[in-house]
Amino acid sequence: MFDVRRMSFEVGMRDPQHPDPGDITLTRVLAALSDPIRLGLVRLLADGQERGWGELRAPVGKTTLSHHLKVLREAGITRTRQEGTRCFSSCAAQTSTPGSRT
Repeated sequence: MFDVRRMSFEVGMRDPQHPDPGDITLTRVLAALSDPIRLGLVRLLADGQERGWGELRAPVGKTTLSHHLKVLREAGITRTRQEGTRCFSSCAAQTSTPGSRT
């Protein structure tokens, strides 16, 4: 018999991996931004507000949206965190300070 209580289902992702700042390359960032869907997602997140994935309205399915967000995260453009079964994304841009190199 099928018993849901005994099964463990992972919803969303486990511990999203973010690149170390030293591992972020211009080539990877530009490749990630070369897709119009990903560029639109970055425009949406550029205001600095964190948004749940359900709030991101893109003309693609959920699995394709998940792929685009993964590409942006792995390029170091966005940050992702999981809270329960929900995932949230925000822009990973750092604020420049006098004397810093960006």
